[in-house]
Amino acid sequence: MKGMKYSALTMALFAVFGTQAQEKKENESLERIVVTGSRIVESIDEVPASITVINRQSILDEMKVSTELQSILAAKVPGMAPNTGTSSNSGQTLRGRNALVMIDGVPQSTPLRNGSLGIRTLDPSTIERIEVIKGATSVFGNGAAGGIINYITKKAGKGQSNIELGFSTKASLAKFKDSVGYRVEMSADGNIDAFSYVFSVAKEETGVQRDADGDIIGLKYGLTDNTTQNVFSKLGYQLDDDKSLQLTLNYYDAQTELNYVDVVSSINTGEKTYAVEAGKDDVLIGDPQGPKDNYNIMLKYVDDEVFTNTQLVVDGYQQNIENIFFYSPVLANPQQGFAGGQSLIKSEKAGLRVVFNTQVEFDNADTMFIYGSDILNDVTSQQMVDGRIWVPEMDMNNVAFFLQTKTTIADDWVVKAGVRQESIDVKVDDYNTLRLCKSADVCSIPMAVKGATLDYKATTYNLGLRYIGNELFSPFFNYSQGADISDLGRLLRTATVSDIELINTKASIIDNYEIGMSSQFDDVMLTVAAYRSTSELGATNKYDEATGIYIPVRAPQKIWGWEASVNYQATEQLDVAATYSYNEGKNTEKDVYLGQKQISAPVFTTSVNYQPTEKSKVSVSYFHVGNRSRFEQVDGKWVGDQGPINSYGIVNLSGHYDVNERIKVYGGVENLFNKQYLNASAQGYSYNGYNTAALGATLKLGVSTKF
Repeated sequence: MKGMKYSALTMALFAVFGTQAQEKKENESLERIVVTGSRIVESIDEVPASITVINRQSILDEMKVSTELQSILAAKVPGMAPNTGTSSNSGQTLRGRNALVMIDGVPQSTPLRNGSLGIRTLDPSTIERIEVIKGATSVFGNGAAGGIINYITKKAGKGQSNIELGFSTKASLAKFKDSVGYRVEMSADGNIDAFSYVFSVAKEETGVQRDADGDIIGLKYGLTDNTTQNVFSKLGYQLDDDKSLQLTLNYYDAQTELNYVDVVSSINTGEKTYAVEAGKDDVLIGDPQGPKDNYNIMLKYVDDEVFTNTQLVVDGYQQNIENIFFYSPVLANPQQGFAGGQSLIKSEKAGLRVVFNTQVEFDNADTMFIYGSDILNDVTSQQMVDGRIWVPEMDMNNVAFFLQTKTTIADDWVVKAGVRQESIDVKVDDYNTLRLCKSADVCSIPMAVKGATLDYKATTYNLGLRYIGNELFSPFFNYSQGADISDLGRLLRTATVSDIELINTKASIIDNYEIGMSSQFDDVMLTVAAYRSTSELGATNKYDEATGIYIPVRAPQKIWGWEASVNYQATEQLDVAATYSYNEGKNTEKDVYLGQKQISAPVFTTSVNYQPTEKSKVSVSYFHVGNRSRFEQVDGKWVGDQGPINSYGIVNLSGHYDVNERIKVYGGVENLFNKQYLNASAQGYSYNGYNTAALGATLKLGVSTKF
């Protein structure tokens, strides 16, 4: 298809939630933004579904305040639960369900044992844009019950060489001591004849993280004394006018050192958990927590005219992940001499994706057929640093075939329909569950479990319709399904039977319904969407007092909500944006609300960007989380993830000044008014040590230069 180049992307787009009006030129070219959804490149105005696109400029603006991807996504993506200042995305669901995190379409999450650590997989400086698909989709396979977060990495710019260097420093304004951190980054990209390249290196050390009272923030998933290192490269070669090769390598490591100890509390004591510097008599136990030596290798081949009107895209990839958790005394077994434990999730993936895209023209309609196959091998386990096996090795082979169609009728209607056939087998050898003791008298009962090969077959469908004949009113409807093996590892490690086939490991089919509209008039863009998703077998947890562990509960669920955003370009120098999202959910079998690990409190955001001169810009943003209190105490205590969420709001300030064409200085303040608060997951989780206060007022200053 000469002159019409499509790449291997994914499902659909409708809204630009979170993509603020950074530049007037960007708004004028909005229709050319492409998104992940149907595995083809698409324009924003042709997609019958909700998606958020966070462009490069928005990412750079957010990085003036924080480089944490959890914070960027929470601020920019309506429907994404808030969870800031932590290395974990636990509780940071997308419309109440887990999202599949990807880099250029390669899965980074570990859905077989979802440890909620998949969002921090690369440095944001390597990202060209972030595409967030909302709602269940099986387009890329297992793990996308709530949608997909796809990090699209940087591509080579124009010219033979573009070099950029940056340095920044960060410190607490609440209490300066030991809080100074720094960040250095370097990138180079360019083209030499048919060869293109992108290289990027970034290193960041945080220093001590302090809350608004000046106390050191607690260590569970904490970022105090965290060192992040990312090395990224992308090499491309244009074989001829139609054919190209691309090799991408990404290395990521983010370890938190052990120099402090927690003063542990919980939401039931009314006191926050905080950390103090380790004394000479304190014994520091465990290894540094966080992603360790994770890497991705991706090879892409594209033929834009493999045969008549058909493009071929082939992606091969390999990935190695090792995520280390914090040390916990709950993972003790006094009988074997273990006073506690520290677990890690290991996952090795190798996959191949083959996608064809054929265009057919009819009298009054243009149709695209997107079809192909995905092959994936995923070997995942969870073990203790001390050698104990908590979750046995799960060896998954996944083969899927799909067909997706997109038809544009009379330039007024877009109709999309698709089907995916999933075949999954997971081999698990015989294993023993661990004896874990919350106290000397409360221990789980170890089981010898007979292994087996678990087989899953699923056929999922999607259908979407959008009217594009008038930009003043462009409504859409979407129905999509997703097939999900819901955290199989958690089910295996808490087994109370002697045969794996007696465990309820059945896959869950999620049905997602969505209706919405967009409206563009003059300098205002408005988007609204409402959704409802159901599943026969959701997964929540129930505390077992006899054994001291949380047992998975498989029960039908219903989740619903709505989102809205508005962008207003008031003048060439001033733009304003606002978003609102609300969701709720229930276990429909017992007619009880779902906990805070799945369901977010309402979120409202607004931002103002002012550019007084061509060389300067100032941004102010406000992030507000509302109340959510759906549960009662049990015997005078909050249990599980049922703590009440009390509202809070923070203001961030950032700006930059271009000294000249090459040098830029910038700065930002996170939590400008130094508000003391606990983020949503810290309030909702009753577990000891999770109730940590969020980051207090923190100043960041930096400089960058281009060559």
